[in-house]
Amino acid sequence: MKSELIVDVRPEEISIAFLEDGRLAEISREKREQTFAVGNIYYGKVKKIMPALNAAFVDVGHEKDAFLHYLDLGSQFLTLKNFTQSVVSDKQHKPQAIKVTKEEEVTKEGQIADVLKPGDMILVQVSKEPINTKGPRLTAEISLAGRNMVLIPFADKVMVSSKIKKESERSRLKQLVQSIKPKGFGVIVRTVAEEKRVAELDSEMRLLLKRWDDTLLRLQQKTGVAIVTEELGRTIGLLRDVFNPSFESISINDEEVYEDVRQYIELIAPESAKIVHHYKDDLPIFDHFQVTRQMKVGLGRTVGFKNGGYLIIERTEALFSIDVNSGSKKLFEDQEQNAFGFNMLAADEIAHQLRLRDIGGIIIIDFIDMDSKENQQALYDHMRELMKNDRAKHNVLPLSKFGLMQITRQRVRPAVDIDMREVCPTCLGKGKIQSSINFTDELEEKLNTLCSTIKTPTVLHVHPYVYAYLSQGSLWSLKSKWRRKYGIRVVPDESYGMLEYKFFDRKSREEIRLPKEESADESEHKH
Repeated sequence: MKSELIVDVRPEEISIAFLEDGRLAEISREKREQTFAVGNIYYGKVKKIMPALNAAFVDVGHEKDAFLHYLDLGSQFLTLKNFTQSVVSDKQHKPQAIKVTKEEEVTKEGQIADVLKPGDMILVQVSKEPINTKGPRLTAEISLAGRNMVLIPFADKVMVSSKIKKESERSRLKQLVQSIKPKGFGVIVRTVAEEKRVAELDSEMRLLLKRWDDTLLRLQQKTGVAIVTEELGRTIGLLRDVFNPSFESISINDEEVYEDVRQYIELIAPESAKIVHHYKDDLPIFDHFQVTRQMKVGLGRTVGFKNGGYLIIERTEALFSIDVNSGSKKLFEDQEQNAFGFNMLAADEIAHQLRLRDIGGIIIIDFIDMDSKENQQALYDHMRELMKNDRAKHNVLPLSKFGLMQITRQRVRPAVDIDMREVCPTCLGKGKIQSSINFTDELEEKLNTLCSTIKTPTVLHVHPYVYAYLSQGSLWSLKSKWRRKYGIRVVPDESYGMLEYKFFDRKSREEIRLPKEESADESEHKH
């Protein structure tokens, strides 16, 4: 299977598309100012204890206090809490030299009020990003994730991924990690560590230990609520989790992010550094790799699949519902076989959609009714097999007597919610129609203004239909005329509304904003 990663870096957000054999498998978008990413470590202040929930609300700088449940404290919480206080209060010694006093373990049956009180300052880590109106969810069991292993301070035990089945390999990895890890640290060995050499694992162990030391040095300088360690960028984080030797290409349209990714790949897999490419073309990177087109087709409320069937995907406050429909076509004359055939095809698309949209929580699927118990069991087995490729923790339940299947899937980040509706092609959302004959005149007027005020190579992005119109006539087209006269390049952008357009600096790729002109209506209103 050919795997590709496409990274679209824009001033306001970074979008990452993961393609498998050219098909969009995962898409994530991250606002560039967003700071509450999973893995971030904070020095937080306990604001309120909730005995009824056996939890606490912690101020970590978010508008909503973060949620910390008692069971997320971890067995070594008291050791971490006291060590954190020692590090913050002792500015004279390096944190590594401060003695760690082992405290009694926190039992699973206790109450949060016994170990925390309002005003306590504690070290916590984001385990779930803010979703809807909720603040971040926290854990006090700090962990530092690498490609082959996860380092857990104070845990002092080694665990091996259950996906590594070979007992001799499990034993080898456990003994190897035991021999290279320092006392007082726990390690979870990840699936990708299978068959890895001791030199690779030892090198990564040193890197993770350095990250922990750097975290403590930054913690030592804190006096109030603050971020201590920021998780790797979303691009690097996704790479760390999904990268494997089958990756054939990583394309990035930003030089700074390209350098970060290239350096990371050189660190974890030097032989693959050549697959990282800096995309420099004027055509939007998602359009070049057909990502925008696939998003528009695959992320709407209604999603089609093979042979005319379609899904209706809807979100409520409590769950996601997916309704399976066969459409007007038939696979078989027999009703039972026809329902079974469409349900099996729908299961393929549903498994794809769960990954693509990163849907979490409870998912209810209303399959086409089937009477045969054998067919119901075959559909359940097929769905479980398809979900094996999903990295998120999940649980698939058999069909109920009403023909419904329930899936629970780990919710770590908000589900991808991309509005695929386009702006009205005539009014651009303003409710007033512009005369189409004036559109190109308006564009040329803006070009005149732009070229007289900004002396920089410029790119004009327009809807593909408008681009086709501007290209008519080849050498005598408006596109060619504007290039000769103004030195501007015109490119199509599938994400735009029909009469939407924007100007960009060719070097920095940042949008060039022209002063807004006052409309006749607005001027008349003022007077």
